[in-house]
Formats: sequence, structure tokens, C-alpha cells
Amino acid sequence: MEASEIHILSVGTALPGDPLDNADLARHFGMDPVWEQWVDAFVGTRARHLSVDLGTGKLRSTLADLATRAAARALEGAGVGAGDIDLVVLGTATPDQLMPATVNVVADRLGIDGVPTYQLQSGCAGAFQALDVGRQMLRTGGHRTALVIGGELCSRHYDPGVDLARLDSAELVNFVLFGDGAGAAVLTAEQVTGAPVIHRVLNRLTGLNREPGQIVEWTGALDRADADRSHIKEDYKAIEESVPVMSREIAEEILGGLGWTAADVDYLLPPQLSGRMTRRIVDGLDMPLADEITRVDTIANTGNAMPFFQLEDTLPQLAQGDRVLGISVESSKWIKAGFALEVQ
Repeated sequence: MEASEIHILSVGTALPGDPLDNADLARHFGMDPVWEQWVDAFVGTRARHLSVDLGTGKLRSTLADLATRAAARALEGAGVGAGDIDLVVLGTATPDQLMPATVNVVADRLGIDGVPTYQLQSGCAGAFQALDVGRQMLRTGGHRTALVIGGELCSRHYDPGVDLARLDSAELVNFVLFGDGAGAAVLTAEQVTGAPVIHRVLNRLTGLNREPGQIVEWTGALDRADADRSHIKEDYKAIEESVPVMSREIAEEILGGLGWTAADVDYLLPPQLSGRMTRRIVDGLDMPLADEITRVDTIANTGNAMPFFQLEDTLPQLAQGDRVLGISVESSKWIKAGFALEVQ
């Protein structure tokens, strides 16, 4: 029998190491104070957590490490064990290896076995895609409980020895935008009083005949043989132009489909590219009655981990009747993503 409602029971997150602020980055890369002030003023991201040790260039934690920690916290918060999980889904743009899939490494560490597992290769939309897969499987696949994970190890694409002064803006901006992290949520088809219901998950490719806004080559900067090859590029101007417009379109589609208005939204989880961009997006969405849940200024853009950090802050605040709107835009090939939650 098809389940009518899917609830979020709990959320857990994990960050590596201590935060690195802009002054820390400036000192390591030998940049002058003007660069630090530029990051503060025009990017608006003050700190990030990195798995790479900038001093040695070695990774101190893997995506599997972070995802396992986040998932264990989510399981504990939900009061369920490994044997209660019927499927596992991971969304990431930065898996540890081609094989084995990181999702299966995480499942093994948690003691989960004998269930379907899925790993989705995607940028910022991957967490929403993972939520959608988990939700649909619970609704139609005869399963009761799903573990959904999102995470990134962006710092494996850093070259700690690079001369930032020699990089063009399309490469330089990535050193200040991104951080590492992981998040996880436990979903259930059981009826749980007080747990928010997932009403809608949007996932739509809209990049036909459009150039990518971001390109990340497969191998990490630390193990790349061709040192002259540009490993990661960001068309920040295209992103600045497109993301606010696409965010409004996502909000209008989700709200219109549910019969909600902007005034009905109690909590807004906006895209988290940078502090400055998030401010522009929120202003354009014009939801003055909604509480904005933002983490990008203190942990940077953690990609597929970020929606879980936002949900972790939101869930404890929810009361009966509260409504939540989450929005994300993946600029790699222009994907619209979003979800709507309600405490019924």
C-alpha cells in the first residue's frame, strides 16, 4: 500500500576540524589585507571548515568519515538503529573514490546491510535529489525508514601551495566560497506527531543550450598530473545573474502548486552560495514574514551538506502548522531544486 505522507524524524551534521577565517587563509596564501577585506565585503563568507591540512597538503578526513558521523547523529536523534534502515541514499559531487561508492562505505561503517543503496552524483541539487529518491521509495517501494545523506569534501580540490595572485577570478573565487561537511536525515513513512511532512521536492534540469556555470574536473588538485590544467572554474557573473531569478521561479512553482503564498512561509532556507549572494536572493524572494535560516557566512558553501545544516537549525524551532520552504540552484548545468515541509 502506498504511504501518503513522509516525515523527517531527525537531522545530524558533521564538520571537520576548527574553522578557518579569512585572515587564516590570507596568512597561508600570502595575500595582503586588501584581499581579506575584499572577501569580507564582496563574498560575505567569514569562515569555513576544511578537511585538508593547508600546512601539509594532507587530507585529515574523508567524505565517508564526515558522512558516517552525520548519519550516526541522525540515527541517534531519531531513536533508530542500523537494523531499522530500509534504504540509504547519498548525494555528493565529491565522492572519495570511483569505487566502492562512498554510500556503501558509510553503510558498512554504520552496520547497515541487505538494503538498497543509491549514490547520486550532483552539485548543490544532490541533497534535494537524495531527499526525493528517499521520499519516493518510501511512498511506493514498501519501505518504512530511509537514511538520506548529503556531503562534500571540497578541499580535496585545493592546491595548498598555489599562488593565488596568479589565478584568474574564475579559479580564485573557489578558494573562499567552499567548505567541507556532511549532513543526514532519517525519513519515515510512519505517522509521527510533530514531525514535519515533506509535501513537495522539486528537481528539474533547466540547462538546455546553456554553458555550465561551474566545471570541476574529475581528479583532485592534489593528485593531478597536469599542473597547468585548470581544475575548477566558476562563472560567478553568470551565477550572480541567474541564481536570484531561478530562486524566485522555484519559490513561485512550489508555493503555487501547494496553494501557499509567500506570507504562508514561516521558515525560508535559501541557496547558500555565499553570504553576499544569499542576501541578494532573500531580498528578491520578498518573504518578510519568514525566518531566514542561513549558515553560509560561518561554514561557507558546503554543497550537498548545506540543506541538512539549515534543517538542523530549523527543526527544533518548528511548531504546529509551521511551513518551511527550501531552495537550491545547481549552477553546473542549471538545476532547479526545492522542497516544502509542514508540521501538521
